[in-house]
Amino acid sequence: MKLKFNSINEYQKYFSELIELERKEEILTFKEEIKKMSPKEREEKGRALLGMKATKKERGLGGRYIVKFKKIKDKFFLAKTEISVGDVVVLSQKNPLSKEVFLGTVVKKTNFSISIAFDKEPPDFILKKKVRIDLYVNDVTFQRMLSALFRLKKIKTKKQKELRKIILGQSFPKFLPEREITFENKNLNYSQKKATKRALSAQNIFLIHGPPGTGKTTTLVEIIEQLAKEKNKILVSAESNVAVDNILEALIKRGKDVIRIGHPARISVTLRKYCLDYLVQNLKEYKQIEKLRKQIEKIKENQKDFLFPSKKQKRGLSDREIKKLAKKGKTKRKILKENIKSMAQWLEFQEVIDYLRQRIKILEKTAINKILKKAQIICTTNSTAGSELLENERFDVAVIDEATQTLEPCCLIPILLSKKVIMAGDHKQLPPTVLSPLAKKKGLEFSLFERMIILYGDKIKEMLNIQYRMADKIMEFPAQKFYQGKLKSADFVANQKMEKIETQNPFFNEILDPEKNIVFLDTRGKFKEKTKGESKSKENLGEAKIIKELVEILLKNISPQKIGIISPYEAQIDLLKGLLNVENLEIKTVDGFQGREKGIIFLSLVRSNEKGELGFLEDLRRLNVSLTRAKKKLIIVGDSQTLSKNKIYKDLIDYIKEKEGYFLI
Repeated sequence: MKLKFNSINEYQKYFSELIELERKEEILTFKEEIKKMSPKEREEKGRALLGMKATKKERGLGGRYIVKFKKIKDKFFLAKTEISVGDVVVLSQKNPLSKEVFLGTVVKKTNFSISIAFDKEPPDFILKKKVRIDLYVNDVTFQRMLSALFRLKKIKTKKQKELRKIILGQSFPKFLPEREITFENKNLNYSQKKATKRALSAQNIFLIHGPPGTGKTTTLVEIIEQLAKEKNKILVSAESNVAVDNILEALIKRGKDVIRIGHPARISVTLRKYCLDYLVQNLKEYKQIEKLRKQIEKIKENQKDFLFPSKKQKRGLSDREIKKLAKKGKTKRKILKENIKSMAQWLEFQEVIDYLRQRIKILEKTAINKILKKAQIICTTNSTAGSELLENERFDVAVIDEATQTLEPCCLIPILLSKKVIMAGDHKQLPPTVLSPLAKKKGLEFSLFERMIILYGDKIKEMLNIQYRMADKIMEFPAQKFYQGKLKSADFVANQKMEKIETQNPFFNEILDPEKNIVFLDTRGKFKEKTKGESKSKENLGEAKIIKELVEILLKNISPQKIGIISPYEAQIDLLKGLLNVENLEIKTVDGFQGREKGIIFLSLVRSNEKGELGFLEDLRRLNVSLTRAKKKLIIVGDSQTLSKNKIYKDLIDYIKEKEGYFLI
């Protein structure tokens, strides 16, 4: 990983190459899967829906076209699918790699139907023919990252030039003396207050290191409130829509006037009334837009009665020539006079449509600018901050959450709109996802947050050190191994326990003893890992069966919402989902559970082999995430013989033995 850059050209070249590598890898992965798998196999994998037919077309927020699709026969359930609300999908007749495809965004999904929003009117083949719907690569974010790298060269203001020097590693961040402030939230702890003060005193950049459960969002909300009090215009962003919505919800509860920008499908239903698309509907311009759209629909209906001037029909004539010939009542190139006249009429209708569309664009821009001009706090994802909606907006401060899960060029998108940046995250947890092995090797998964810490040290960061999630016995090991022993528990969570459960099995009673907050069930080589089919992912049926048995006991007494099951391996997650088909019971990969918490967590480590190979279990950030999701009880299932080849895992097993939570299966 490169830490310092001699010039902006060197920086741009370095990251542009890495982004291009990652972009190509994502597209290649998509294309290879399409080529290797039959449509039916892809549907079985949950990445496609076949034999879909449009059943309803309407207008949604922002004038988007919403089309509902069902299986050809209404009684057919949709296949079990990974495609969910907010995903970008590609629609085709048979082949998503062909030229005749159309992109949309999923806005609603039920057991029988899926509704997709299109920014433009979908073509006839989508509305009238049988289509397949495939989960797609979203290329927009890559283009916005590349654009941000280019625009970083073009900045002109003094503040942004200072910030650029810091990002390149050429200049140390500056701070004003800390000042006393009146805190809006009276319940902040000392480290949260300290982080707030230091963030406000920073002139260019500041980092908030928030380990699991330390109230990172609470601290960011306080900082935003303080900045708003000082009349700053603030851009709040994060990598995921969930993180943006969490801050948005917290700000709303604090009585702040906030606007959310983003596709309504990707915004929590309860928060949509705060989104730009919704607010625009209340303006007079929107009512005018609706009238113009209705006019367009009427004109298009009339236009259908006339001949569309296709290349074949025009025979090389230009639109202008066709209109001239029609006016004079003449023909050319053996085209029938009535066809010339019909095409000319079609073109006249089209001119009116184009004019009305232009009027709509102007009215939309006017309405949006009205809202944005009044907005003091705008919330969006990092990628959407690069949309044309915000291209002319400028902010005093950008507040970026999940900064350690964000690629550096993606962080640049909101930074380029601001004079100062405050980032929050935890570089001891999982980094951004990078598919390209070469881009990963060259350092793309290394976040701007972490690079700034290495360059400038503790002087530009503050760590939140009181956690409000885990019982002490769960917290102590990760606190020592990942946070230099600085992490402490709030009093009310330190000794929390799960409820007592009595079974007919004394061994299970010991495992589920509320006094044992952390438990290790040692399979000691009894159940070997397996690789299923062509997949590289691992599964372990023995571990899955143990978890199934214990979870079923718990479910007799405890709500499934209080339990989470995690594993580093997709194959193991699929296996567990097959064994435990329980509504509201979350079973996800470690990566998918980052940022989440449950009262009781089961962790299946899967690896059990003669060579002692651990694969990506050796990424200790993944272990840190795994160990810090549970509030009251953490039950780990694994093979000590394989795991102990790694010192940290051996130390973990020894720590659990000390706490009397070790059991040999």
